[in-house]
Parts: sequence; structure tokens; C-alpha cells
Amino acid sequence: MATTDQDDQLVTPWEVTAASQKGVDYDKLIKKFGSTKIEDSLIERIARLTGKPANHLMRRGIIFSHRDVGLILDAYEKGKPFFLYTGRGPSSEAMHLGHLIPFVFTKYLQDVFDVPLVIQMTDDEKFLWKDMSVEEARRLASENAKDIIAFGFDKEKTFIFSDMDYIGSSPDFYKTILRVEKCVTVNQVKGIFGFNDSDCIGKISFPAIQAAPSFSCSFPQIFGGKKDIACLIPCAIDQDPYFRMTRDVAPRLGYPKPALLHSTFLPALQGAMTKMSASEASTSIYLTDSAEDIRDKINKYAYSGGQSTVEEHRRVGGNVDVDVSYQYLTFFLEDDEKLAKIEKDYSSGAMLTGDLKKELISVVQQVVAEHQQRRQQVTEQMVQEFMTPRKLKYSY
Repeated sequence: MATTDQDDQLVTPWEVTAASQKGVDYDKLIKKFGSTKIEDSLIERIARLTGKPANHLMRRGIIFSHRDVGLILDAYEKGKPFFLYTGRGPSSEAMHLGHLIPFVFTKYLQDVFDVPLVIQMTDDEKFLWKDMSVEEARRLASENAKDIIAFGFDKEKTFIFSDMDYIGSSPDFYKTILRVEKCVTVNQVKGIFGFNDSDCIGKISFPAIQAAPSFSCSFPQIFGGKKDIACLIPCAIDQDPYFRMTRDVAPRLGYPKPALLHSTFLPALQGAMTKMSASEASTSIYLTDSAEDIRDKINKYAYSGGQSTVEEHRRVGGNVDVDVSYQYLTFFLEDDEKLAKIEKDYSSGAMLTGDLKKELISVVQQVVAEHQQRRQQVTEQMVQEFMTPRKLKYSY
């Protein structure tokens, strides 16, 4: 359900705002959504089962909540297969830094578990919600697919699909959508998503389209028609309403409930009261930004937890809980020791805001430059290959 708590925070698939400078209260959200906080024991179990170190996003609580991941690990221990499902709503030509998080984490999961991955490009959703043509929404799906391929996903293990294309070419996908649609009433959808009588009917039926890839029967070319392969969905917490609905429907259709891993939001540059948004240029660092753009945006817009004068800052120290540059480093600086030293120095006043911003600029410039280099290698033919329905390297 679109959730607000005494109007102090709003988290829906389309809008995220918080009254506190610290941003969304994720513990409150866990209670509201009924998910489970990720404990150290779960992180240790993943590291033990895969024989690989836990991802820094999990260690730092950026991947903070889950549903039924223990069941996925139980099955994995017994040698039973599962698959990954995530997605992207292609609302803009360029993806931004915040979009990196679920994909970087999904890539880690694919690498350590060696499992198939399906990536849904919801071009249909963006057409319904935004002021754009069908053709433009479909074009943006292909452009964004280039960014996703540039994260380094393995073509033998990954199927990226546009809803517009795949619904037209896969009767099994469409049949799964229909089964979900028949299980959910208009009243339920209004309650979960806040739709009203003025919304177009396409919006009312869209949640079934996002639900369908959770079920292996939507991909007969990959899973050989099996409908009982478990699914794990890494996503930002704002997408959870779709999958609460999906998990309610699954037992009625005889399918396993998808498991979920939730990430926090990368704050807007101006502060954690909103998330970074692709349609608000000043809140975002895009994956197409130049080194100069990145430097200028961080210097100009990144909300500081520092004090108003150097003397006061040296005496009192900075507040890392609200400082956007520090928050971004928790996402993108993988070196734990260096991050701990920055936190200590900034909190004590030994490090000034300008120095902290300089650290972030250097880290983000490197992340973006490396991504741009990889994206330049992605050809139209590669996009076509990733987006062609086909068997992957696994047999079922």
C-alpha cells in the first residue's frame, strides 16, 4: 500500500519523500510493509554458502530488508535451482547513480550463485504514466538496456526484455499475466497502489505485468515449461507493493511466492528527504555526466552535514547521518577501512566538508568514467542478442 505515517514519510512506486533530514525511516517501513530486517546471520550464511565475501551493500545495511530469502538459501543448499528477476522503468535517456544500486547488487548475486536472470524493461508502464509516445518509451528501453549490459551481465545467463515486445511474442507470458489479473480485484489494486477513478485502465492492469516475471512459467524458453522454479527479486523498497500483491496471488495459482531483497534509496543531492530522480537534473548525477559535471554538481548541490564556520566545524564536527557526500560514499566506496577513517575524521571535525566532497568527487568520477567506457563497447547487435527470447546456459 502507498504508505504514509502521520504525513512524515511517503513511499510509493512513484514518489518517495521524508520529513526528516536523515531521510526515510527504514525500520518504520519494515514494520509498515511487514518485511524482515536483514540480520548479520543471513549475511554470514550467504557468504558461507557461496564461498565469496558478502557484498559491501549488504554489510552496510543498504540492502536492509527481505522476504523469504532463507527459503531460497534452504533450496540452494539442497541443490534446487532459483532465478533472479529485476527491472527498470525506462523514463529517461540516461540512467543515474541511484539506478546503479539494484543492478550492481543483482550482478553480485548472479556471479556468486551462478543463476539465470531476467530483467524487465517496463516501457509499457512509462508510456502509461508519462507524457511520451509508445515509440519513445520503446526506444528508451533499448537505450537503458545498453547501460544495463554495461554492468557486465553474462549474456549466457541473462534475458533482458521489453514488455511491449515480449507480451507480443510470448503466449506463455501473456497467459501468466491473465491468470494474475483474474485474481486481483479493482478494489484491491486501488487499496495497494492508490489508483482512483480518473486513472486510465492501463494503470489498473499494469501491476499484473510486473508480477508475471516472478513465475518461471513466463519463460518457457529458459525453464522448459516448469512452473515451480523459485524466484528472488532484488529491488528498491518502493517496488515492494507490486510483490506483496504477487505473493498473495502465487499460492492461488500454484506458484512459489517470490522472495525479495530490498535496497534503500540513494538520496537526492539536496538531501535525504527525497530520492535521486531521473527527471530532476539538479538532484541527480547521470551515468552520462562528464567529470566536470560531477564535480560541479557535488560542489554546488550536495547537502552538507558540516557546521556553518570552519572554527565551529573543527570544534563540533560534521553530522554523517545527514551529509549527502558521506552517504554516497557508503554506496560507492568499497574500502571499509577508508570509509571508517572518513567517518571518524569528519565526525570529529578533523576533515572539512570541502575535503569530504573532494573524496566523493574522485570516487564518483571513477565509477561513472568506467561505466561510460564499458557502455561505449555495447553495440546494437549486443542489445538485440540480450533481448532475444532464447534458452540460456542452464537445463531444467
